[in-house]
Amino acid sequence: MESNPPGVSGGTREISAANARLMARLFYLGNLLAFLPGLAMAPFLFIAAPQKSMMIFMFLLMVVPPILWFGLSIMVYIVARHHPNPRVGHHTQQAAYLFYGALGVIIPVGTFFGTDWKLWIVTGGLVALVVVPWSALALWRIRREDWQDTTYEAEHP
Repeated sequence: MESNPPGVSGGTREISAANARLMARLFYLGNLLAFLPGLAMAPFLFIAAPQKSMMIFMFLLMVVPPILWFGLSIMVYIVARHHPNPRVGHHTQQAAYLFYGALGVIIPVGTFFGTDWKLWIVTGGLVALVVVPWSALALWRIRREDWQDTTYEAEHP
């Protein structure tokens, strides 16, 4: 394997199997972190009947992580989708379909909810019940997949 000094383009580079596995898992991990807090809080909001201030905090816990992940996921997608290992790009694309599709369901359906917060929570919970198990299953499959080191020709420094 040839190694070029910094600033010199071209040459053969290698990416470890561990790096490829991590990059393939990254989008799914973000999906879990975006929806797990809301999935944990939704039943509590209905069962415990919390006070208004606590309810607002829990509602924010359900809304803010997916919004933050929406912005961050764009950067993760750009980096991971163009990874030299094509399996990383495939897993990233599948995770993105899942996340953006889930958010794409919430927007048109939620148009009819207005300010009825219970409907928003139910919809968010149903979407999380799809995204969380699907992401967990995908992470399990990625972990079991046989990953190999990837060698590629670098075009830029």
